[in-house]
Amino acid sequence: MEHILRPIYQERASQPETLGVIIVKKVDNIENITDTFDSVLLIIVKEADIPVFTKHYIHQELKMVMHVITEEILNKWLFIGSKRQVVDWIFNGKIVFDRNEYLVNLKSKLHEKPLYGSKIKTGIQFSKLLRRVMEGKEQFNKGNYLDAYSKVTESLHHLARLSVLEKGLYPEVTVWSQVKKIQPAIYKLYEELLFSKESLEKKLELLFLAIEFMINSRTHDGAQHILETMLQKETWAIQQLHTHKELKYYSGDLEVFIEYLIDKGYITVEPITSKNESIQHRYYKVDRDLVESEYVL
Repeated sequence: MEHILRPIYQERASQPETLGVIIVKKVDNIENITDTFDSVLLIIVKEADIPVFTKHYIHQELKMVMHVITEEILNKWLFIGSKRQVVDWIFNGKIVFDRNEYLVNLKSKLHEKPLYGSKIKTGIQFSKLLRRVMEGKEQFNKGNYLDAYSKVTESLHHLARLSVLEKGLYPEVTVWSQVKKIQPAIYKLYEELLFSKESLEKKLELLFLAIEFMINSRTHDGAQHILETMLQKETWAIQQLHTHKELKYYSGDLEVFIEYLIDKGYITVEPITSKNESIQHRYYKVDRDLVESEYVL
């Protein structure tokens, strides 16, 4: 397989923006690792006009896919977990080109304890959990129990991923198999959602209470990344937070997270005078004394 793809990746490897090239072969009976292709050619570049560029190839009965991705997209996939196969590709794929040991160093970072990027991964999952619980309670209060059920299911998945990250592991595609072993209390909540004989209304009511308790117990770890980042400067406009190189990965959940941390006292609102005297800008500031008393920075 490699000799078939060699002319393709050698051309890319000769380009100065190419950082590394990995070939991943399909494992029998595990087609999801390579998205059903016989092999994946992953090419990482420093920058590109198209952040994710994909081509499909065939050779006799074989089908192959090439992904050319930017370093920023790779980091996004690693931090957010939106393409969980990429971790397997980096760990188990064959490195066929590596500029200045970029991929070797990346694999070393991914093997480190605590996990490479564990704080931001935890923060992102925590913010998603907050959003789903907020949406679920809103639907519950309106009497839309099936919609609330859907949001509770999503909430439990984010809670499951958080529990895996707490153990210094990567959330796998089969995350509940992991959670059953390492966090049985959260697995029990999932079983309650699926199999409890209670009415749907009562089941949801009890689950919201349990999830909110677990949110409160995880606020310290869930908020660490965003609070440490915000301590880099005195005050922040919301657009500055949205465009920060790491906070942008929180995406649409960022503002819900900010409001939650205001309620918890970690962040204060700073009114700033605007051109219009009748209205003020709303800026945000970390309560430094509180944060420094709770975290070792």
